[in-house]
Order: sequence, then C-alpha cells, then structure tokens
Amino acid sequence: MRVGIVGCGVIVAQYLATFDALPDVELVAVADLDPSRAQAVADDREGVRALTVEELLAAADVDTVLNLTIPAAHADIDLKAIAAGKHVYSEKPFAVTSEEGQTVLRAAEEAGVLVGSAPDTVLGTGTQTARAAIDEGLIGAPIAATATMVTPGHERWHPQPDFYYLPGGGPLLDMGPYYIHALVTLLGPVQAVIGAASRTRDERTIATGPRAGETIPVRTDTHVTGVLVHEAGVLSTLVMSFDAVATGVHPIEIHGSRGTLAVPDPNRFDGDVSLHRLDGQGWEVLPVSAGYEGASRGIGLQDMARRGAALRAAGELGQHALEVMNAVLDSAHSGSRVEITSTVARPEAVGRQDVRLPT
Repeated sequence: MRVGIVGCGVIVAQYLATFDALPDVELVAVADLDPSRAQAVADDREGVRALTVEELLAAADVDTVLNLTIPAAHADIDLKAIAAGKHVYSEKPFAVTSEEGQTVLRAAEEAGVLVGSAPDTVLGTGTQTARAAIDEGLIGAPIAATATMVTPGHERWHPQPDFYYLPGGGPLLDMGPYYIHALVTLLGPVQAVIGAASRTRDERTIATGPRAGETIPVRTDTHVTGVLVHEAGVLSTLVMSFDAVATGVHPIEIHGSRGTLAVPDPNRFDGDVSLHRLDGQGWEVLPVSAGYEGASRGIGLQDMARRGAALRAAGELGQHALEVMNAVLDSAHSGSRVEITSTVARPEAVGRQDVRLPT
C-alpha cells in the first residue's frame, strides 16, 4: 500500500514512527497547507516527496490517502481522494456530521475504494485481550459497562488547541472515538442513546507554545455524559470531560454476571487487563492473549493493506461511532432518547499476530 499523507501536524510523528515497521505499507508523499511542515517530513525520510494537496491527490504512485487534517476537513479531503480513485484512511472523528460521514461511505462504495477510520488502538493487545476474555465467558453474560475520560483540557498542553473547542471537537468527538470503538469491539453496536452535556466556560487560555496567554472561544460542550443501549442489551455509561481534573476509576469496566473486567486506556494499544471474578479474592491481571503486540498508530493501515475489504478499523465503524456521538449531543440538547439508524458488524477479533511493531 503506497500512502500519501495529507496533514503534517502534531499527530503525524506518531504515524511516522510506525511506518518503517509495517511490511505492507510504504510512505511516498506528504502534503500540508503549510508547505514547510510537509517539507520537514520529506527531508527526514528518504524517497518521500513534499507536494501540494492537489499534487498528492493526483499522484499516480499514491493509492491510499492518510487523512490527518483537522476534523472539519476530514470529509472534504476524503471525498477529493475518493474522486481521484484513492483509498482513504481518516483520523478520528470520521467526520463532523453524520451526514458528511454517510456521503463519504456512499462515494467510496460507488468508486469501489476502501475506507478506513482511526482509532486503530482497538487492534492492540489491551482491547483485544479484554475481548478474548469476554468471548471466553470469563465474566459471564455482559450486563453493563462504564467508560470514563477526564482531563482539565487540551489547551494546557497543545500549542494550537483551537479545533478542540469547535464543532467536531470537544471531549466527546475528540476522545469519544477511542472509547466507543472499544465498546463496540467489546460489546457490539449501539441502537439508542440518552445524553446530557454542559459547557462550563466560553473561553480557554492557551498555556504553552508561541500563543501562550492567548484566549480562544469555546463553541462546543465540554462535559458530556450518556447511556449507550447496545443491540445486545448491554448498557454503557459514558463520561467525557474537558472540565474536571482527574479520576481514579478504570478507563473502561465491563460488568458481567460472573465478574468485572478492567480494560486499559483505549487511547493506548497495550496495558493490563484485570479480572475480578464472582467469589474471587480481588483483581487478577490476565495474560496477553490477543492483538497486535507492540502496536502503535498506523497498524490500521497494515491491517487494511493485508485484509482489504475485511479491514477491522473500517469506515463503517468510524461512521457508527460518529452517529452515536452526535446522537448523544442531540439527546443532550433535546432531552429525548435518540435511536441510532446505522449498525455495524462487531469487528473480527485479532488473534496473536506475527507482526511486532515499535511502541
């Protein structure tokens, strides 16, 4: 798979660190609205060309576009790449609105190209070992889950945090994809949601970088909670906050009739999976039993290159998560339960793999 990257911001470094270990993926070109950022990436990697966005989309040696632009540009770049006959793999969230995401999927189907969507953290040993434990019946019948992400805000560390506080950002659309992709991987698709949300401040102050001290507007909800009703009947409670300080609970807990499973941070590929059995003596750490070992961002491209249309980090999963997140916000504003119109197959489990990647 010959990849061209559009968008060379902060996240690109994590993908570049992985690419050399992917046997079926080759980076050939990069582009950014700021040509100097693309040139800096190209200068550091032999055989990689810095192009304009238009040149990259037209390049004959690019068959897949990795879209690392800001969320508001995801659908636009995806559609342009699809129109050029390219496969696409988009950073999260899949798009800003559910309608945009559907348009991308329809265009890809008509063009006969593949669509992938981050996050691919669910392919690592953390989420996959937890899934194996559920599938083996170690917690009995799943009943409920909690997913919690609490941070005081990205403006404390990110030098350009504006887009985190615009539509398409906020704690739910920024961090929610990690948790919802994991919950769907573990428990299956969602059929309805009930949400509530708040916005504690209308402005944020950048704390680091050349713009430190600058105030930026907040135009999206910054504390969101919701109940996700899975098709299997499991109820997941979601808490995503850019307002609170810290939490002492496990990032994800899955409660079953015979035990509770503690799942590691879904923003990571690995981490301990712990089980508390009914009548047990406390938490026990389970051995790694599934997933790509040593995986990091970009393993979804390897999975896409190797599996084609059977890719696990698929656009359909990204779209389902997007619809769930937007439905939670819609419910928060309307005060009503919202039904989810899309569904998605629970992605195929990742067995123990022979591809080891750098952490």
